[in-house]
Amino acid sequence: MRLSRRSIISIAVFAGVAALIVAGWSYEAAQRSGQASLSNTVTVSVTNGGDRGAGSLREALFVVATAAGPARISLDVPTISLATPLPPIVNAHGVRIVARRGGSVIDARGLSGGPVLDVAAANVSLEGLTIANCRGSGVLVRAVHFSLQSATLRDCNVGVDVAGNTGELLLEGNRFLADRIGVRFSDPSPDTTVASNHFSGEREAGVWAVRGQTDVRAGAISVRDNRFDNDHSGIVAGNIDILIAQNQIAGAQAAAVDLVGAGAVVRGNRVSGGSGMGILAEGAHAAVIEHNELNGLAAYGIMVRGSSATLVRANRLYDCAYGMAFVLGDPHNPSTAVDNVIIEPRYDGIDVMGDAPILRRNHVLQPHAFALHVQDFDGPDGRRVVSAPFLDHNSFGPAPATAAAGARGRS
Repeated sequence: MRLSRRSIISIAVFAGVAALIVAGWSYEAAQRSGQASLSNTVTVSVTNGGDRGAGSLREALFVVATAAGPARISLDVPTISLATPLPPIVNAHGVRIVARRGGSVIDARGLSGGPVLDVAAANVSLEGLTIANCRGSGVLVRAVHFSLQSATLRDCNVGVDVAGNTGELLLEGNRFLADRIGVRFSDPSPDTTVASNHFSGEREAGVWAVRGQTDVRAGAISVRDNRFDNDHSGIVAGNIDILIAQNQIAGAQAAAVDLVGAGAVVRGNRVSGGSGMGILAEGAHAAVIEHNELNGLAAYGIMVRGSSATLVRANRLYDCAYGMAFVLGDPHNPSTAVDNVIIEPRYDGIDVMGDAPILRRNHVLQPHAFALHVQDFDGPDGRRVVSAPFLDHNSFGPAPATAAAGARGRS
């Protein structure tokens, strides 16, 4: 049976109306779902800058601890002065703490120790606040999925202290000023990023990531695009999987980057000035130091001491007191320096003492002392460690002298 044209039009109109009705129901359901989600968020405003009482940060943390959904704490006072430790952040659904426009300062000078904020639950974020004058840690992180952004940690023993069993952390766009240590990792923290922060005047180190025993797991800590100014050391790393990349480190008093043990890759950093060394690998294994630029250092640009299987590749050094040094390495797992350029060191270009590194295609230009200085090491017990570097197609261009006794291969 053939349908008339009028019947076809009627069916089409009916189908269109039905589609509109279904779409309307779907939209209303989505709106109701969104409103329910928003209504589940507990929002608490901090209006009291005292240690306790109604409207205080302490009361806000107690309120969000028992919330049935995610929570938001708004810091709406310029200063919060603490006299006793705060409760930990334990909301299992996530907590966001946001400072008011213009910032809020949590002053911890009244605390005898311990962390100012203890992050004991996942999915916690802190934004825009300042934590100052802590005898202990500004923030202790004991859970996954934590973020700290646009914050300032100053005059603390440790700005952010990352304990074990963490991961997927983001520390971005923060300032760490005059702390003993800016950020400290005592254990691996897989898939963690420390990026675009400014460390200045840290008394021991900007970033400290050191473990007693090697624990190199999948998912490295990435320390990148940060700025370090006039710290004792910029970054100290040992036995933790870590990528140190694209940072600017200036004026370090000790080593700008200090590596111990296994797990470190140092790539594409800019190191300048300072009274110490640029990159020190001491007791390191299989470290990678490549594509870094170092200048104006009062000691060695790169030193590899007591290390094994470390790769030093395609670095550029100029106007340093000394270029590179290889000292007392493992002759069975030698370190390698390849394609490095050293321009006008004030003393030696490459020093080798009691070691047998592989030196390949390196360029030392206009050294003021030795381009390559090879020297045996006489220990305090009278034992001599002979230096025997392997040389392959290096260029040791005009120099007052080259001392290369014990070297093997082609210069």
